[in-house]
Amino acid sequence: MRIVTARVNHETNTFSPLATPLAAFHPLWGDAALAAGRDSTTALGAFIRFAEARGATVAVPVSAHANPSGPVADAAFETLCAAILDAIRPGCDAILLDLHGAMVTESHDDGEGALLARIRALAPGVPLGVALDLHGNITDAMVAQCDALAGFKTYPHVDMAETGARVAGIVGRMLDEGLRPHRAWVHPPMLAHTLRMDTRVPGPMQAAVAAARAAEARPGVLAATIFGGFSLADLAEAGVSVTVTAETQGAADAAARDLAAGLWDARDAFVYAEAPLAESIAAGQAALAQPGDGPVLLLDHGDNCMSGGTCDVMDVLAAALEAGMDGILAGPICDPEAVAALHAAGVGARVACGLGNRVPLPGFPRQAPLPLAGTVTALGDGDYVITGPTYTGQRCRMGRAAVLDTGAARILVTEEPHEPWDLGVFTSLGLDPAAARVLILKSRMYCRPVFEPLARAVVECASRGVTSSDYGLFPFAKLARPIFPLDADAAWAPPSPAPR
Repeated sequence: MRIVTARVNHETNTFSPLATPLAAFHPLWGDAALAAGRDSTTALGAFIRFAEARGATVAVPVSAHANPSGPVADAAFETLCAAILDAIRPGCDAILLDLHGAMVTESHDDGEGALLARIRALAPGVPLGVALDLHGNITDAMVAQCDALAGFKTYPHVDMAETGARVAGIVGRMLDEGLRPHRAWVHPPMLAHTLRMDTRVPGPMQAAVAAARAAEARPGVLAATIFGGFSLADLAEAGVSVTVTAETQGAADAAARDLAAGLWDARDAFVYAEAPLAESIAAGQAALAQPGDGPVLLLDHGDNCMSGGTCDVMDVLAAALEAGMDGILAGPICDPEAVAALHAAGVGARVACGLGNRVPLPGFPRQAPLPLAGTVTALGDGDYVITGPTYTGQRCRMGRAAVLDTGAARILVTEEPHEPWDLGVFTSLGLDPAAARVLILKSRMYCRPVFEPLARAVVECASRGVTSSDYGLFPFAKLARPIFPLDADAAWAPPSPAPR
């Protein structure tokens, strides 16, 4: 038996100015992809373990993951697709793919759908299973071109491997029992806010995921997923959706219909109204005045790396300094020009420089770099290994890094945008986040499992960046309308999903 499996992940913010060439994916090929994936806590890792447990020959043509950014370059997409297709072309018994579900390329609004269509044309009868991110913008093309699909049920995502195992289990039944799964997809017209998708706490997403788990307990239902979608993408299908894979079409249709109706009924709870930045800074100051241990955590969700932010919008740090806050630890701030200057100056040097606000944001007012003066206290290569719980064991690269201490703030500056999802972001440069008085992170959710337990309070801060929760800032043109909450009068009733 020969099984082909691969990982290609990208969440595309079509409003982000950040380019996404092949290098952004840091692709691993062939044996290197197999070695990196084998023990990883990803869907790819689960696929490899499934194949090897069956004694199959495993082909892993590529493992590639890029941080969210603008549309994927056509050349990158074609190279990644070609690697997978070339591995399938000699023949295989099953195909298992670890994808995202929200990839837009320069030429394809539905990158995953385009890839799956090519695979299905090349291998029309081969069992094909797909694992997707909870934030996938699911399309009919994705659902139609595979045999089984399922998405993560946690956000922050900690069940990637479990999702892969579920998909692999369905494909295993296809191989062993001749199972022919049926799929259903329902897409109610609603954009959910990412800050209303936390599955760790009581709220609409936790309830929706519980309903999906209950649906999986129904006779014949093999996988049921609530996709929160990724709303910062200008394409027709952006937003919330439901997929169900089942033994019969009737079971798939009924479960998908019921889950989608529940989402629509709860639509108001998926709306996040952000507070003005001044109010958030005041809330942070009030939290500092209260007794307690640990830093006050200020989350700059308007410039979030893992939604396509540039990580160089200086609104929150500037407002905190202007308000007189001190004991600040902030970062990572992406500014290659500043990093070069700090490395050239060397540790111990006193420098004055502008920081951030360098990448023009289409549709947003241009701001000058924030003028700062301080001492360079650390320099590094920006590499560290994640200790968990997300992507445990994965080596991360921030590009060259430097620390500037202004007295009121210590600022971690990096060459690349980077999500603060591990203590190693700071400890790799000798910084202790727990010792800070104020901790400013450019993050919505991934930082929370690690940094929330350290904090005395968490305050969400709205900067004006390309990951803002204010959807009114974005010029949607392709998005199917009407859609809630952009159109308050949007109406919908659950249809019967089309047969597969």
